Amino acid sequence: MRTVFSEDHRCQDGRSELIEGQFVPCNEMPRRAEIVIDRVRATKLGEILPAQDFGLDPILRVHDKGLVTFLQNAWEEWAATGRTFDALPHVWPVPGLGRRLSDSIDGKLGYYAIDAGTPIMSGTWRAVQASANVALTAQKLVATGERATFALCRPPGHHAGSDFYGGYCFLNNAGIAAQAFLDQGAKRVAILDVDYHHGNGTQQMFYGRADVLTVSLHADPKQEFPYFLGYADEIGAGAGEGYHVNLPLPWGTDWASYSEALEVGLKRIRQYGPDALVISLGLDTFEHDPISRFKLKHEDYSRLGDRIAWMELPTLFIMEGGYAVDALGVNTVNVLAGFEQRG
Repeated sequence: MRTVFSEDHRCQDGRSELIEGQFVPCNEMPRRAEIVIDRVRATKLGEILPAQDFGLDPILRVHDKGLVTFLQNAWEEWAATGRTFDALPHVWPVPGLGRRLSDSIDGKLGYYAIDAGTPIMSGTWRAVQASANVALTAQKLVATGERATFALCRPPGHHAGSDFYGGYCFLNNAGIAAQAFLDQGAKRVAILDVDYHHGNGTQQMFYGRADVLTVSLHADPKQEFPYFLGYADEIGAGAGEGYHVNLPLPWGTDWASYSEALEVGLKRIRQYGPDALVISLGLDTFEHDPISRFKLKHEDYSRLGDRIAWMELPTLFIMEGGYAVDALGVNTVNVLAGFEQRG
């Protein structure tokens, strides 16, 4: 399996994030991608390719132009106020307050961000655009005949919606890739999100559509971020009704119960009959992940890859979360090697 990777991911290197009431060093750090690519090399998984530049058009197919323009210019606007530290919002347009786009960078941050855990710095846009290009380069390989490809995207993407960012995510790499499949002739695409946290951005992006089936296994939002989406009764709306599946799971979930939910999701994907499958590959379901509470073990990720391979679909793996950094390379490659072994 070939891997697509960009060194530009290092341009996103935040100083701190606000989590559970405290400013702490960022869990989403450059070392995440470095340890994965090192493992890919060490195990000789396959060729490593650089990202091609696809411009803004594929991004704007699923993202609001206002959000993209904001991300391009946010650091310059922030720095123009004399601040040299990372940009984070401090006020949000909650219900009752209204939602108008301010001229102030502080107002813009709150308008577009869903949390204070996703810092913007001088290199953010460069890293974000590179991450999208990684996804699009890998997507092109699958669309032109490869059985599967791994997009080692960083920053991740599944919390970013059409007009908002957050949860360490700025642009929705899986959503951008799914739309690219459709624009290149696919009739139906499925996105399977196996990250510990619900892919709220992916849900929002495709919630009213039937040409993209979204299936998400994640920690119950009654207990975990993003709290306000990810419930089982959210099944899509309008033309998209019945084309979204949420499978929330409780703290302490291990492979025995996780695999049962996985089979439910895979069955729905088989019924849907997509032309391509996009995997939002989050590895924060690991038993030692510092911000998560599932109990999957190293060997479970090989089983996960094997079950995905049984679908016998052109498959694009896109990197999402996973913050037990020392174990992240092993767990990621276990999924990919488990998939390959089934082939």
